[in-house]
Amino acid sequence: MKLLRSILAAGMAFAMSVTLLAGCASGPDGSASSGGSVSASQSTPDGSVQQDGPITLNDHAGRTVTLEEPAQRIVSSYYLSTSLLIALGLKDNLVGIEMKADTRQLFKLAAPELLDLPAVGSGKGINVEETAALEPDLVVIPMNLAESAAQFDALNIPCIVIEPETLDNFLDTIDLLGQATGTQDRAAQLADFHRSAMEDVTQRCAQVEEKPLVYLAGSDFLRTAPSGMYQNGMIEAAGGVNAAGELTGSDWVDISAEELMDWNPQRIFMVSYSDFTEADILSDSRFASLDAVKNGQIFLFPSPIEPWDYPTASSALGFYWLAAQLHPDVITPEEYVTIAEDFYRTFFNISVTDDDLGVLSLMQPAA
Repeated sequence: MKLLRSILAAGMAFAMSVTLLAGCASGPDGSASSGGSVSASQSTPDGSVQQDGPITLNDHAGRTVTLEEPAQRIVSSYYLSTSLLIALGLKDNLVGIEMKADTRQLFKLAAPELLDLPAVGSGKGINVEETAALEPDLVVIPMNLAESAAQFDALNIPCIVIEPETLDNFLDTIDLLGQATGTQDRAAQLADFHRSAMEDVTQRCAQVEEKPLVYLAGSDFLRTAPSGMYQNGMIEAAGGVNAAGELTGSDWVDISAEELMDWNPQRIFMVSYSDFTEADILSDSRFASLDAVKNGQIFLFPSPIEPWDYPTASSALGFYWLAAQLHPDVITPEEYVTIAEDFYRTFFNISVTDDDLGVLSLMQPAA
C-alpha cells in the first residue's frame, strides 16, 4: 500500500501541471473541453459528493447533458465504462450492462452480482426499449452508438456518450462518470493513479539509450494502432517507438504486409483478443525476415483480470508491464506486480496473487 500511496501522491502533484497526458480533452471542433461542469458541491464522509442543484456535463459527442441529481440507477452498455463504474464504487448502482458479462474475469472477481443483470447492449447497438424499462437515471454508451442518444433524450433519460480511446479522453471519461454519479473524489483518486503511473513510467524510461521499434497487432495481424490511439501513448511512455506512429488517426488501421516489412519491428505484441496466434505469424513466409520473428520477440499483452492494452480501469498497469518488458533494468516484473496487487485491492476490493495476475509467466514470449 505504501507504493500505491506514493504513486497517488505523485499523481496529485502531477495533476497540477499541464502535460500531454493530463491535458484537457478536445471537443469535436478541436477546442479544449474539460468534459463538463457541475454546480456547487461538498464532500460527504463516505467520499461521495453532495450536489446542490443540477449537474451539467459536456460529453464526448459534444452534447450538453443535465442531471437533476447524481445518478443512482445506471445502465452501461460499454465494458470500458462498466469497469470504471465498478472502480468508482458503483457496482450496486448498475441496473443494466453490456452483453457477454460472463466472459469478464473482473466481474467474476469484483462484482459477481453483475452477471445476473439484464444485458441491454454491445458495441454494435443498444436496446432502447429494454433499457428504458429498467428506469435508469443515467445511460452510458460508446461513441459508435451516439445516434441512440437522441432516443434517450426523447424519453427524458439522461445519456452520456464517451470515447475513451485516447489518453486525454480516457482521463476525461473518469471525470465525466465521477461528476454524473457524485463520486468526484473517488474519480480524482483513480485519475491521479493513472496520471502518476504514466508520468512515472515516462520519466524512468525517458533516458534509455535504445528504444526498440514496437509493432502492436490488433484483432488482425495487419491491423495496428496509429499515433492518435491510447496504445501509442503507452508504447512511447514505456520507452518504445511505435512502428505505426507515422500513421494518424484514433482508431485501428489496416496496413499492408509490405508496410510491415518496411518497418521491420524489433518487438511484436499480440493482444488477448487477436484472431490469430503466434503460430500463424511464424507459418507465414512473408514475415520470416522480420527481426522480431527471427529473434523470437513475439509477446502476448496480458489480460489477467481485464485487458491492459486498451483504456480499461486498470490499464495503467499495462504501462508498467510494457516498460518492464522493454526495459527490465528500469522497471522489474516484481515491482509492477506489487503495484498491481495494491491497485486491485484499493479500487476493486479484491486480493490478487501472482497466479491471478499471471504476469510473471507472461514475461516470456507467446507460446
